[in-house]
Amino acid sequence: MFRMFVIAALVVAVMVAIKDGRVLRETGLKGSCTAVVPPKGQQGFWEVCRSGKLDGRPNLTRSSCTAQGVAADLEYWRCPTRLEAAPSG
Repeated sequence: MFRMFVIAALVVAVMVAIKDGRVLRETGLKGSCTAVVPPKGQQGFWEVCRSGKLDGRPNLTRSSCTAQGVAADLEYWRCPTRLEAAPSG
């Protein structure tokens, strides 16, 4: 009976960790974006997005951002306002 409780608690903990999304982003399975300093002479708020293994790079067009280019595996976006700390995608 105790073993069954421990297994159920473990399953719930794993489900909560995956639902949160942090585990998937930190392991590189899900794409993520972070704020960066704008290039010299540029204005606005800039984000850099990394692609994940399960999905591609996040698309920030719904946040009124415009893609500025891709370098290596990173895509740079310029946004009119600072994006919230919520996960991108």
